[in-house]
Amino acid sequence: MTVTDGIAESSNTPLETRPLGRTGADVSVVGLGTWQLGGDWGDVSSEDAAAVLDAALDAGVTLLDTADVYGDGKSEERIRQSLAARGERPFVATKAGRRADPFTAEQYTAENLRAWIDRSRRNLGVDTLDLVQLHCPPPAVYSDQRVYDALDALVAEQVIAAYGVSVETVEEGLTALQHPGVQSIQVILNIFRRKPLEELLPAAARAEVGILARVPLASGLLTGKYTVDTTFGADDHRNYNRNGEAFDVGETFSGVPFDVGVAAAREVAEIAGPDVETAAFALRWVIDQPGVTAVIPGARNVKQALGNVAAANLPSLTDSQLADLERVYDERIRASVHDRW
Repeated sequence: MTVTDGIAESSNTPLETRPLGRTGADVSVVGLGTWQLGGDWGDVSSEDAAAVLDAALDAGVTLLDTADVYGDGKSEERIRQSLAARGERPFVATKAGRRADPFTAEQYTAENLRAWIDRSRRNLGVDTLDLVQLHCPPPAVYSDQRVYDALDALVAEQVIAAYGVSVETVEEGLTALQHPGVQSIQVILNIFRRKPLEELLPAAARAEVGILARVPLASGLLTGKYTVDTTFGADDHRNYNRNGEAFDVGETFSGVPFDVGVAAAREVAEIAGPDVETAAFALRWVIDQPGVTAVIPGARNVKQALGNVAAANLPSLTDSQLADLERVYDERIRASVHDRW
């Protein structure tokens, strides 16, 4: 696959696949995150959502990541509609738990988990969900054996094939790894967000637990196309959650102050060079990290979807490039995010 003006052109080279933990499934190293197809990133029409899904799947993507709260189920429903039209079934990972009201650990009962998961089964049109991830729940949930017992029961009933967790912190991931039923951990990981590399990814590898890397482009910062004057719509979390007003600040620009991220991304673009799209370069960095199963960037249009897939066929970064990226992280990012993280 080659990239021309940011658009990937198909080749006969299949995407690399890697085993997702102990699930028995092999998934493409570049998946598709579908938060954008549900909400919180500005409006994406049904037609555009279908085009994004078709483009990614046609390019070899075999992993879709969604959640029951993305557009209050809209993302899951759009996936069901697209897959029904295509007559094929990639691996679909969804998430559950953010529908808890109030959002407290006490809401994570066996009854609520079953209700949330049954809703996702209906939205996705399947009897058995491939993977259900606890969706960044309150910290106490990660150590609550009753939650894992409930998930184990759902696996035994073939309501879900496997389960994992989506975490905000390394500590939450390490706690989840103590429970043998956990098959995957989803965590924020990108050039600007490196802490999981130190302890979490090695621990997950030892436990044969898959790692799904989310927010790999720092909410678009690592496309290198934003300036300090870039604005976002009122319904876009990059506008209303910059300081964690609605949910964890790390989900927006990876917790990096916008002006700092813009300046750092400009340097990343220079390191990537003029012949490589900055976004694909940043995704290649994630793919190359030991222990990563797949990176799950989102896309609002076909050009973005194909540009993401192109990262899988880039060469690994050079030692010089890696050193330059580490310098940018040390000089630009580390001090500005210490308190936020």
